[in-house]
This record gives sequence, structure tokens and C-alpha cells, in this order.
Amino acid sequence: MTELVPVRRALLSVSDKTGLIDLGRSLAARGVELLSTGGTAKALREAGLEVKDVSEVTGFPEMMDGRVKTLHPMVHGGLLALRDNEAHVMAMEEHGIGPIDLLVVNLYPFEATVAKGADYDDCIENIDIGGPAMIRAAAKNHAFVNVVVDTEDYARLLGELDRHDGATCLKFRRKLAQIAYARTGAYDAAVSTWMAKALGDAQPRRRVFAGALAQGLRYGENPHQQAAFYIDGSERPGIATAKQWQGKELSYNNINDTDAAFELVSEFLPANGPACAIIKHANPCGVARGETLEQAYRRAFDCDRTSAFGGIVALNMKLDEPTAKAISEIFTEVVIAPAADDAAKEVFAAKKNLRLLTTGGQANPAAAGLTYRQVSGGLLVQDKDNGRIEASDLKVVTKRAPTEAEIADMLFAWTVAKHVKSNAIVYVRDGATVGVGAGQMSRVDSCRIAARKAEDMAEALGLSEPLTKGCAVASDAFFPFADGLMAAVEAGATAVIQPGGSIRDEDVIAAADEAGLAMVMTGMRHFRH
Repeated sequence: MTELVPVRRALLSVSDKTGLIDLGRSLAARGVELLSTGGTAKALREAGLEVKDVSEVTGFPEMMDGRVKTLHPMVHGGLLALRDNEAHVMAMEEHGIGPIDLLVVNLYPFEATVAKGADYDDCIENIDIGGPAMIRAAAKNHAFVNVVVDTEDYARLLGELDRHDGATCLKFRRKLAQIAYARTGAYDAAVSTWMAKALGDAQPRRRVFAGALAQGLRYGENPHQQAAFYIDGSERPGIATAKQWQGKELSYNNINDTDAAFELVSEFLPANGPACAIIKHANPCGVARGETLEQAYRRAFDCDRTSAFGGIVALNMKLDEPTAKAISEIFTEVVIAPAADDAAKEVFAAKKNLRLLTTGGQANPAAAGLTYRQVSGGLLVQDKDNGRIEASDLKVVTKRAPTEAEIADMLFAWTVAKHVKSNAIVYVRDGATVGVGAGQMSRVDSCRIAARKAEDMAEALGLSEPLTKGCAVASDAFFPFADGLMAAVEAGATAVIQPGGSIRDEDVIAAADEAGLAMVMTGMRHFRH
């Protein structure tokens, strides 16, 4: 392959005009002939640049509302011809095909069109055909052709031309080709995903996934693993859209835990009062409501102060100075909130290792979506768990019905349990978690671990008894035996919320009645593996 290839002729056809004029001027100053189409050609001419329309090259006007303009041998021959192949060169000469050394194309804004909720026909019209065809042709022939698909690569291109006196090296062209194929791949993925959704096909024969690099990471879960963070362009408020105000770069584990924290706290609407979630290793170690944001944080912190050290704090409303001061009393890795006032930012400025992120809003916990998990040889794909339960959905199965206060705590515990790794047990009292048992192989062990944590915190707080006395308890799945229920009773629970559905439900209900519990069933479980 040829190492250095001079750029003498370029075809520019872009939807996003960012940086176009500066690029065109820089290329023209280097003596590069400019070819262009439609609005791109118009913009370049209005900037005083000499441009040849592609229609002059092909001998055909743009037609069919612009659907056909570059799909022509005069264009694709110029992109695909091997310059060191005698037969290709002779064909070019015979048919008057000029070589194209540089292709600059960004595609019709299909993803943006879908994101704004356009109708089916409008989305179809924003599927680019000529652009991907040219990009793939140029990328295939990267031995001789440069292809640029992202505006952020304009400066890199011009720098390369400066380094090699108007030419580019093979390594550079190969990298551009890789970027180009990734772009067309992501574009096709967006089209196929949208079309499957439009057709109501929940299980299309082939499913394609794509992402754009947000940042390279120092390492993954462990230092010997390489890692990077990619975003899918969905614009869901959260870790992918957040602005970082201070602190060192986020790690793989920071990003994973911060996402878990913000998704959980987003379950609690600001209209219903301040709420705080503290996460450690992707599990909540404290969640609470409060009269103020500071109170919500302190109540969440008092669930498990030991685990909260070095954790992630997520808030459901603007971070204020009193809350920032309270959070600053211990080491915290990340704080994420919809916003933060200047006084809070000033408090955190003294904590150089603390990262402050703001998202501009809350994630919608009821929104539909997909989740993915890699397994050996494939991917598991499922709907996002956006199931929600209201008081009217609860089925009372015991002789004693729950009080209004117990119902409120049961629903709170149920909401938190959805975000706890299974087997999950969550004790709640007065709108705050007082014990969380996560990720155990046995449900009864989760009950006991959560209770033991509550006992430890009672001792640390100087309380006469654990806060689990008189609490509500949520189980993310049914109790297969009454032993787990009895462990919750021993901890002091008076009300239980669980899905039901066990073949031993009658035994569990009988045990609850004997203990004087109020128990409700949801008919919905929240496994989280």
C-alpha cells in the first residue's frame, strides 16, 4: 500500500455544517479542488469559496427530492479506484473519472429526528442512503482515500496535511476508515432499532447495539482490566449526561455505582419531598425521605454509617449548602443531583477528591427501555424493570390490615428493594431504611444480615433498641418458607410486603397471622441479579 497520498480533490457533503467553512477554506488554501452537493455547496459558495457541484461531475442533476445525487460511477469510481491498478487507472481515463482523495460526509440526522418524536414518514426521509454508500466506499479504499465523518476530526485532518506537506499517511487513513465504519454501523443500528420498535417487534431476528466513546477509563473493575465508557445517545438524565464540577476522573466502579444511585433516587419525585440514596458496591446502604434535603441525607446515613464511608450519594433535588456540609463530614466518592447551588459547590471545593455531578433533571423510572447483559457467546436482552406498585394494587392477605403509616413504609421499602441485589430484604421505618440485606443465596440470611446491621447501628447511635422495631419489611420475591418471615418478626417488623406466588403462601400467611403481622402481596417481583 502507498504510504503517503496527496490530497488534491475533495468531496464535501454534510448535514452538520459545524466547522465546514473553516475546513473548506483550509483545503482551498492548500490547492485542493472542492466538490460538493446541495446545501453544503451553497454554504461554501456563500463563504466565497470556489466549488464544483457533483451534478457537473456526474452529468445528472440532483433528483427525486435529493434522494439521488451521488449514487453514480463518476463519484464511486473516484472513491473506489485503486490508483496502483493499471486496469482501474485505464477505466478512469476511458470514462473521464477523476480520483477523489478526500471524502467529508456526515449523515442525515436520523437519530435526532427519532429523538424529537417525528412521525414514521419523516423518519424514513431522514435515512441517508448516498452518504453511507460513499463512506463505505471511501473507507474500503483507505489505501488511497481519506474519509472524515465526524466534525471533531477536521482539526486532525488539517494537522496531518500540515505534517506531510498536503498528504496523509496510511496509519492515519486506516484510523479514519475504522471510525467511518463504526459510524455507518451505529447509524444502521439506530435505523434497525427504530424500525423494530415501529413495527412492534420486541424480538427482531437481529439486534444491533452501538455507542459513542464518552471517555477512556484508567482501568475496569480491577486494575488489570482495560475499560471505557460509551454512551448510547438516549439523553436519559443520569451519569451519561451529567456535568462534573470537580474532582478527579470517574472510574469504572464510580460510574456503575453512581448510575445505580441516581436511578434509585429518581424513583422519588421532588414534589413528594426531599430524598437521598447512598450506594456502596451498586447496593443501597441507606435511603430516606426528610423534611429537608439535609435531614433526608442524615436519615439515610444512619441506616449504615460504616458502609456509607466512601460511597455514592444521590439526591432528588438541588444540592444546598447545609446538605453539602453534612455530606462533607465523611469521605464520599461522588455526589450526584439534578443541580447544586453555588454555596454547596463552594463547600465541596475544599474536598478535592470528591466528584460533584449535576444532571439537569431526574430519570423517569416509568420510562420504557432495554437492559443488556453479556453472557458467554451472546447477550441477554430484556425490558427495563419499570414496574410500579400503588397502594390500590396491594392485596391484603392477613387477618390484620396494615395501617396507613405501614402502607407508606411498605411502598417505600418495595421501591428500594427493586434496586437491591437479590435476594433482597429491606426494613423501613418512617420513610427511611433501617436495614438492608442484599445479594444472599438464602432469603432468610438477607433477613438476618439486615437485622444485624440495624442492631449495630442502634449501638452506634446509642439507641435502646434497633430501629427495625415497629418497621415494615419488603422482600423482592416470595418467601419460600416461613423462616425468612420469622426472622423479620424477630427483627421487629410488623408489616410485610412481598409478591406472593409460592406454593407455601398459605403456610407463610398462617405464620404472619399467628405473629399478628399485616401482610400484603403485590403480584409483582423485582429480582435484580
